[in-house]
Amino acid sequence: MDKELGKILIIDDDEDVLIAAKLLLKKHAKEVLIEKNPKKIPFLMNNGTYDVILLDMNFSKDITSGKEGYYWLEQILEADPKAVVILITAFGDVEMAVKALKEGATDFVLKPWQNEKLIGTLSSAIKLKESYKEVDKLKSAKKQLEDDINKPFKDIIGDSPAMKNVFSIIDKVASTDANVLILGENGTGKELVARAIHQRSLRKDNVFVGVDMGAITETLFESELFGHKKGAFTDAKEDRAGRFEIATGGSLFLDEIGNLGMPLQSKLLSVLQQRQVTRIGSNKPLDIDIRLICATNMPVYDMVAENTFRQDLLYRINTVELHLPPLRERQDDVTVLAEHFTKVYCDKYRKPHKKLASSTLKKMTKYPWPGNIRELQHAIERAIIMSEGNILMPDDFFFLVQKTDNPSEGVDNLNLDEVEKNVILKAVNKHSGNISKAAKELGLTRASLYRRLEKHGL
Repeated sequence: MDKELGKILIIDDDEDVLIAAKLLLKKHAKEVLIEKNPKKIPFLMNNGTYDVILLDMNFSKDITSGKEGYYWLEQILEADPKAVVILITAFGDVEMAVKALKEGATDFVLKPWQNEKLIGTLSSAIKLKESYKEVDKLKSAKKQLEDDINKPFKDIIGDSPAMKNVFSIIDKVASTDANVLILGENGTGKELVARAIHQRSLRKDNVFVGVDMGAITETLFESELFGHKKGAFTDAKEDRAGRFEIATGGSLFLDEIGNLGMPLQSKLLSVLQQRQVTRIGSNKPLDIDIRLICATNMPVYDMVAENTFRQDLLYRINTVELHLPPLRERQDDVTVLAEHFTKVYCDKYRKPHKKLASSTLKKMTKYPWPGNIRELQHAIERAIIMSEGNILMPDDFFFLVQKTDNPSEGVDNLNLDEVEKNVILKAVNKHSGNISKAAKELGLTRASLYRRLEKHGL
């Protein structure tokens, strides 16, 4: 027999009713729990979830008014607003039934019940519970899909040999469910590649969920990724699904995973190994089904050697590695990217379509672009806003003149942030964008230099 009724909790102070109900329902349900004392309801709700709850309306202290039933109904719905509760009583009438439904009950049955009718009522309640879950999932997925649609510059642009190699790897790995680790400097387009993998995968019709791990504080990590129950902590005003739960059936992109501290790496590894998450405030693990894509600009192999990144986590996330080349290694793409962004920002700011002078493009292809595509994008946007002519000249891009043609040997600006930015730019330019050599000359680690490049938007 297909036990379609799931997990049922029955609360009634009449032991005969509890035994009779359990004997009847255990043939149709996966699990039947019975409880005589309603004061245990908070404990039961905190330590489990139920497909249907059968709740007596009248306990020993109050035989006929149903007030106790309404009180415990409120407590149940406080703990789980989407709980499906069927109230039972031997003294029911139409007025009490209507009030129970208004208070949040799903249905109402009278004792003594007809067995077939009770099973039918529970079966309908189970279907309602499933519809609640489906609506919540669809709402979350809809929001993520809307965010996905609104993401700018979804297409990856490039025709250089380096990018053709990237496209080849994407085509090979996308149709599998293999975990992918994307390595590359800031601004190289790691998220665009992650989205491209998802869009070419068997999960393309499901949601893509992106998480910036560098922007999540340690205190919010579990709530954001694993979700929480209402009341689990001060600001938990409602049940919330975590990113793993929302991404089930689709792809989960964990950006800047190298920024995670060791304790959080352990929690993440545990979830990936068990393929289950447990919301904060709940004891019930939830199965997850995700395609994991991670990215970082950090030197993770060096970090493993320095014991700042777990080797077992690295093995878990890098079934396939994809290295995104910096823009200085794909100079053939600078022109096509610059022309693409020029059109995009002319349209965005409703400007007449501008063109890039050949002298500008020539200088752009020689510039090392320490901030990669993101720096190029921002440079074009600023030039579109500030320039007055229809031809974008080198003078419209201040860094092409100041940093390439006339590098200043002195420092006139004493603002510490500007001084630091200029010194970093000078070191990066001197070493033609080689971050390792620039970091060594500056007396910094690669990770420290990457953080400063991010800080200054380079």
